[in-house]
Amino acid sequence: MDGDYIIGGIFSIHSYIHTVDSNYTTMPEPVRCKGSINTRELRFSRAMVFAIEQINNNTELLPGIKLGYQIYDSCASVLVTVHVAFQFLNSLDPVFYIGNNCSQSGMVMAVVGESGSTPSISLSRVISSFNIPQVSYFATCACLSDKQQYPNFFRTIPSDQFQAGALAKLVKQFGWTWIGAVRSDSDYGNKGMASFLEAAQKEGICVEYSVSFYRSHPQSRIQRVADVIRRSTAMVIVAFAALGDMRILLEELSREPFPPRQWIGSESWVTSPELTKFSFCAGAIGFGIQKSVIPGLREFLLNLSPSQVGASAVLTEFWEDAFNCKMKKSNFNSTNLRSEIYMDMCNGTEDIQNLQSQYTDTSQLRITNMVYKAVYAIAHAIHNAVCHGKNVTAQCRKLTKLESKQVLTQMKKVNFSQNRYDVSFNANGDPVAIYELVNWWKTETGITEIVTVGLYDASLPAGQEFQINRSINWMEGSTKVPVSVCSASCPPGTRKVLQKGKPICCYDCIPCPEGEISNITDSADCLPCHKEFWPNRKRDTCIPKPVEFLSFQDLLGIILATLSVLGACLAIMTAAVFFHHRTSPIVRANNSELSFLLLISLTLCFLCSLTFIGAPSEWSCMLRHTAFGITFVLCISCVLGKTIVVLMAFKATLPGSNVMKWFGPPQQRMTVVSFTFIQVLICTVWLVLSPPFPIKNLTTYKEKIILECALGSAVGFWAVLGYIGLLAAFCFVLAVLARKLPDNFNEAKLITFSMLIFCAVWITFIPAYVSSPGKFTVVVEIFAILASSFGLMLCIFAPKCFIIIFKPEKNTKKYVMNKDRI
Repeated sequence: MDGDYIIGGIFSIHSYIHTVDSNYTTMPEPVRCKGSINTRELRFSRAMVFAIEQINNNTELLPGIKLGYQIYDSCASVLVTVHVAFQFLNSLDPVFYIGNNCSQSGMVMAVVGESGSTPSISLSRVISSFNIPQVSYFATCACLSDKQQYPNFFRTIPSDQFQAGALAKLVKQFGWTWIGAVRSDSDYGNKGMASFLEAAQKEGICVEYSVSFYRSHPQSRIQRVADVIRRSTAMVIVAFAALGDMRILLEELSREPFPPRQWIGSESWVTSPELTKFSFCAGAIGFGIQKSVIPGLREFLLNLSPSQVGASAVLTEFWEDAFNCKMKKSNFNSTNLRSEIYMDMCNGTEDIQNLQSQYTDTSQLRITNMVYKAVYAIAHAIHNAVCHGKNVTAQCRKLTKLESKQVLTQMKKVNFSQNRYDVSFNANGDPVAIYELVNWWKTETGITEIVTVGLYDASLPAGQEFQINRSINWMEGSTKVPVSVCSASCPPGTRKVLQKGKPICCYDCIPCPEGEISNITDSADCLPCHKEFWPNRKRDTCIPKPVEFLSFQDLLGIILATLSVLGACLAIMTAAVFFHHRTSPIVRANNSELSFLLLISLTLCFLCSLTFIGAPSEWSCMLRHTAFGITFVLCISCVLGKTIVVLMAFKATLPGSNVMKWFGPPQQRMTVVSFTFIQVLICTVWLVLSPPFPIKNLTTYKEKIILECALGSAVGFWAVLGYIGLLAAFCFVLAVLARKLPDNFNEAKLITFSMLIFCAVWITFIPAYVSSPGKFTVVVEIFAILASSFGLMLCIFAPKCFIIIFKPEKNTKKYVMNKDRI
């Protein structure tokens, strides 16, 4: 249709071209389309005509100016698209106008199209040199946003860059990490899938396979792609494919039983009712352009008179295909390879109102609205160029010549609202990315419907882009989200270890090592607990380590405390027996003063072991070692004094000996005090320089804390023990020397046995003390104290108590002086 300003339109009304081999001797025939007509694309082209007629009748937009159009069929071919591009640059009208309406001949002001990304790229490269703006309604390749290469390109449909990111987030949202990828072998498919794979990698999604194909590829190539899909383990397939390509693939998959798969589709095919006939795709989800309502469009589409149909070769072909009849004087020729045999003549009674076709289906006006908005965007740009500075309701002055560069400049500034949908372009010529999330629902009657279940708005903050407002039907009619992972998620308490030679989504779950936890699912690493904490059994959280020490509630603590008190009571009872019989010969003969002092020191030895039981503190740590050291030296000093007295008493019986005057009671007391003072001095130096202190032992046991006393100065500790050992050894030597003295001094034999036990206990104590872990170190030390104390008690005092209590007839001076042994 002619007009003051011409808008070009290019649509893939057919999907294939009929090629004829050239013999290079004659002029090749013009390229012709073949195959059945794409009624959806025909609807797009008619929507452009509808929009232009609506604008021409609009008194506010381009008043007084008539828009015309030139619409071509590209046959979805780059070859034809380039040919059409030159038609836009050179009008078919052979007459040159020299009047004021120069714009009637020559270039179009703008172009609406193309459907595919690859043809759109070719179209843009041709017409961009002439500054002709191109507004695509369906080309989504992200590459077209590059203004360096495509400065004249605009689109009303969002870029695949947004869709690819949205698809990756969709896959991630449902927990799918193991997917298959299928794409068209075109700019749309290859670059769209590349963007998706890049976004998927950032989301931690792995791809089992990525295959490409094109509708014109050999059948064997399509079959190989289908076989890859059938053999795969991924339950989810992301298909970034054009409608025509997807139709070919699904037809191939339908030839044989197809295992259940969850399809994720790009907007190119997932909103096409044409593909819903493939029932194995029921449950598919994907993104589509928002549905819209275009008032008056359905009536316009259905208002086809026989004269209109007959005047258009495309409408004629559509009519004949739709009703299986042949128009009179049909322009149909060999461009369509169908057979005309047995076709009845069209008689005018055909009812297009009841025709079931994508042409008449206006329930899913998505891309149609993109065409509608593209035409209005161009009209607004021309309006702003023609009516600049004037009232929009005024009659616009027709310029002598309107250059396409002016329209291109105004296209960048377009911002309006049509049918409640905003239209504007960013610096890259892209609109705001808003998608509907659509789902293929299989009804009870077996029909698959495309249902909107949510919305995706790329302009919203991260994490809030999705708005799912309806339940989703998955593959095989399931309401449960399918699982598609290479390896099941690793629960808390484990970490992922990648399987050699496989993607990062394929891994084994290994329990966290000792002392480490993981508190999240699919953790790559385990984290060590704080030194005072330890993992629980599941190794998913750190809990405080149990604190362990020898307490009065422990069975060992109770036993040792009981023995300590029992020993102290035994020593006190022995002292009471000795005190009660202090005038008896057997008590007086055994140096009663040293005996009483020895019993007091033994009582203290038994009681000092109680300081080792209970939670260590600063005072208890200092007290336990020093009290032990001093009381044992006091004890050994008394035994040593008794041994020296026995030896000196034997010497005093020799003629002329005067030695006993040097070992009387004052000297004995001085001996005990002197030896004890040396130990007190050692302990004082130890406490002043580096005293024992309480510590938390975190190394002996990894899973618990041992409360114990650090020695402070190891030299001090071993000096205390060494001094005790020195006195004990000296006492043992003297007792051995005195063991064969006359029978009235036979206490030396008892001292010998007691010192033998004492030394044996403390010699074995050293390795046991060093090697015992945790609280058992304290147990060994208490046991050594009690064993040596009981040894002294039983060896020295038990025989005497036995005579005093049970054999009183032997507790006489005569018996003591007798040669018989006690």
